[in-house]
Amino acid sequence: MEKRLKNKSAGREWLDALIVAFILAMIIRAFLLQAYRIPSSSMEDTLLKGDHILATKYNYGMTIPFSTHKFWGADKIPERGDVVIFTFPLDHDKDFVKRVIGLPGEVVSIKNKIVYINGEAFKSGYEKYTDPYIITEGTGRIRDNLGPIKVKQRHVFVMGDNRDQSYDSRFWGQVPIEYIKGKVLILYFSWDSKRHGVRFSRIGHLVR
Repeated sequence: MEKRLKNKSAGREWLDALIVAFILAMIIRAFLLQAYRIPSSSMEDTLLKGDHILATKYNYGMTIPFSTHKFWGADKIPERGDVVIFTFPLDHDKDFVKRVIGLPGEVVSIKNKIVYINGEAFKSGYEKYTDPYIITEGTGRIRDNLGPIKVKQRHVFVMGDNRDQSYDSRFWGQVPIEYIKGKVLILYFSWDSKRHGVRFSRIGHLVR
């Protein structure tokens, strides 16, 4: 009888520990850190397809889980150059990652691939171009020539670092501040599907 009681006690301790660990993991995921996998090349060379990243969820306030509403820090605005995770405005079931380029009240324009903020040329230092040609006709022309567009209050204008291969604010518009879920912090894993191997040299890199 005494042995059975001890076994039950040990089993209960394991169950309690698992429940506590699960609750802590959910709290961390909801309010502190969340993991994401990069599925496309739109942020190369900052983020490669197959990179696994951690994003902090408190830099721009805290979002109510499973929504785009914030219960704290709703007035916090990202800084230009921040790499952010956000709910895609056209499909709330998807998360996108891009770099913040234009801030509320600023005027953004693009002329022959060069980005201008309030009339002054802007370079983040991370942009990459893979197509030497400039599109001048059709709906695709906004890739290389756009605006001027004034960024609305409580919105940001975002772009991918791989400028010629990114589906971003040039095509679908600005991102409401409350849709931003976090700031990309660090690469914790990277898988090269073409070579079927781990990119060890990328692991541990802080994302800037």
